[in-house]
Amino acid sequence: MDFLQDSAVLISVLVGFSVLCLVIAVMAVRKNQNQEAPIADGQSEALAQQLLELSRAHGELTGRMAQMAEVQNRSQQTVNERLQAQERAITKTLDERLNNLSHRMGEGLLEQTKSTAKHMSHLAERLAVIDTAQKNIMDLSEQMVGLQDILSNKQSRGAFGEVQLEMLVTNALPPSAYSFQETLSNTKRVDCLLRLPNPPGSICIDAKFPLESYQALQAANSEQEKTLAIRTFKADVLKHIKDISEKYIIAGETAESALMFLPSESIYAELHANFTDVVEKSYKAKVWIVSPTTLMATLNTVRAVLKDARMREEAGRIQKEVMTLLEDVGRLDDRVGGLERHFNQSIEDIRKIRISTDKVTKRGERIEEIQLGEDSPADELTPPAKQLK
Repeated sequence: MDFLQDSAVLISVLVGFSVLCLVIAVMAVRKNQNQEAPIADGQSEALAQQLLELSRAHGELTGRMAQMAEVQNRSQQTVNERLQAQERAITKTLDERLNNLSHRMGEGLLEQTKSTAKHMSHLAERLAVIDTAQKNIMDLSEQMVGLQDILSNKQSRGAFGEVQLEMLVTNALPPSAYSFQETLSNTKRVDCLLRLPNPPGSICIDAKFPLESYQALQAANSEQEKTLAIRTFKADVLKHIKDISEKYIIAGETAESALMFLPSESIYAELHANFTDVVEKSYKAKVWIVSPTTLMATLNTVRAVLKDARMREEAGRIQKEVMTLLEDVGRLDDRVGGLERHFNQSIEDIRKIRISTDKVTKRGERIEEIQLGEDSPADELTPPAKQLK
């Protein structure tokens, strides 16, 4: 497009220049005609010849300018057609690319929407899990507060230990092997009584534990407070041991030892780690300190003892049943012997019957030979009375 504009400008300049030359020549002729001195014939002819050539050049120039204008128009038309074709191609390409871009953007937005929805769903599920966990934490916190309230009261703490003891015992032993809140002959009521055969006899279990002194020991900061807390903790544990030994060990009624149940593994570990002297005194008093873990092991041993005792009780009955079984086996052997004798006699009878049937068969064959007219010696026909025996 810029090339066509430059060509048009160049043609306009040439036309203007030729017109200017023609005007200058005409003005020169007129000036010469107006002069007083006459122009020579040669000069006039030369001037006329120049004007003629100039006019001819002007005509040729005008023709060329017309041709150039026509070529310019054709070129401009061709260029316009090409530009329009390119414009249509570019427009089509742009439309296709825009459509592809719109399609891809639509698919991308759809996938992004699905992914966002999926992530939102997962986020909602996780939030629901978090809410549930938070609710559980709040419930656990409330339960811990309730447990702290229970443990702060001596009566409630004792009930807590009794409930835990009851759960352990009922899960490990049969109902006939224990009883709760049993009253002994000395009118003392024990938390749990394990009924075992002699020896060792019934074992008593007490579920009290010194929580206040243990908490004071854990909360002690200074050396003086710690010394006082240790002294108090020892005194409380030894008092419990003494009470259990005096109340729940009765000669001829219970076993020679009893159990002190601590429903706290931490107190049990503290005793055996830092208060070995207290544990040794409990051994001397025949009071065994147990935690939930060690009590479960003790109950398993008790269950094995009960099983062994029951086996011993049933041993006499089993022996009696075995003797009766042996008598039944002896009678069965006699009857089998009689049946064997009957079988042998039947076999002998069957053998004799087979002999008789063989003789009858041979006699029939001989009779058949006589009916056919064959010669048979007379001495071969023996009387039936002698044959059938």
